[in-house]
Amino acid sequence: MDTYPAVKWRLLQLCEEHNMTINKLATEAAVPPSTIKNILYGKSVNPGIVTLKMLCDGLDISLYDFFDTEIFRNLPQHIE
Repeated sequence: MDTYPAVKWRLLQLCEEHNMTINKLATEAAVPPSTIKNILYGKSVNPGIVTLKMLCDGLDISLYDFFDTEIFRNLPQHIE
């Protein structure tokens, strides 16, 4: 799996775990719903770290918690 699908998968997983809709996450993270939808639907395949931090804040987790999964540990070391 590449980085973009991993980020998308993780966002969806965390929303499910926290029982949050995209709109609820957008409200909690203080980002427009379109920002999250652009990430999920492929319009934004390279979300910035500040955006990810805001989403983590909305989920009440750290960036470490976001990336501390097997899926990120197993990503290829080089982007092709």
